[in-house]
Amino acid sequence: MKPILVVLAAGMGSRYGGLKQMDKIGTDGEALLDYAVFDALRSGFGKVVFIIRHDIERDFKDIVLTRMGDKVPFELAYQELESLIPPAIFETAKKAGRTKPWGTTHALLCAGPAIDAPFAVLNADDFYGREAYEVLGRYLSGDVTEAAIVPYKLEKTLSPEGTVTRGVCAVKNGYLSSVDEFLLIKQEADGKIYNTFPDGAKKELAPDTPVSMNFWGYPPFILPAFEAYFNEFLQDRGGELKSECYLPLAADTFIKAGKTAFKVLEADADWFGVTYKKDKETAVQRIAALTARGVYPRGLWR
Repeated sequence: MKPILVVLAAGMGSRYGGLKQMDKIGTDGEALLDYAVFDALRSGFGKVVFIIRHDIERDFKDIVLTRMGDKVPFELAYQELESLIPPAIFETAKKAGRTKPWGTTHALLCAGPAIDAPFAVLNADDFYGREAYEVLGRYLSGDVTEAAIVPYKLEKTLSPEGTVTRGVCAVKNGYLSSVDEFLLIKQEADGKIYNTFPDGAKKELAPDTPVSMNFWGYPPFILPAFEAYFNEFLQDRGGELKSECYLPLAADTFIKAGKTAFKVLEADADWFGVTYKKDKETAVQRIAALTARGVYPRGLWR
């Protein structure tokens, strides 16, 4: 079976100030996720699963799916606050004032019923580059017995507008040995890159540090491990106001528990995204340049 592309498009865009997963970036008004789908389909992927929320469904269909027309085989999955959450934990979280779902692992599990083949997971508001899809598509089209990641160099994933969250990777012999989620990474005025921890302590990070941008590949049999991991997370932290269950930390847990190895796939690809509103201008310029070079047609779905 052809691999599946799972697109995390249910985010609320709090730092961006709007629905960045549908914002117009391309020459014909395409969003970044249009380029993800376009690159995936021409790299051997057979179906797309979009994870969205019910409150954006109408806009998503009118803006994104109408534009793609019948060129994209897809399914929709929905991540809501209450999705897959035990009633007692859900009530505790609501009383605490929680309004957001429980992160990227939660989102992936919401798409579980639509996944029956090796699959890739990525963010709707990130651009990963055609080469990355080709590398991961080839891997997932083979006999997939291990998970995989396409990492990027930290210095290429920063925003001049503020801090970013990154899964900082340690690599040994072509495999991930650990992943640590750093939540407040920023390049300072001296040019050095630091993560600031909750207690105020800082750690300097090398510019070429490999980081996860949530571009993962998985065999389908990994889903029960994700379910067990998420249920344990909910028992420990589900009642908190802002706790989130991240895919990079799930990967770190799986590696240490021997659930699966994560092969590191190298790709000569550039990343860019729209974490903050001012990032949009850069994204528009970079897409325009790629279009002018002929990497993408003018109007992806014409």
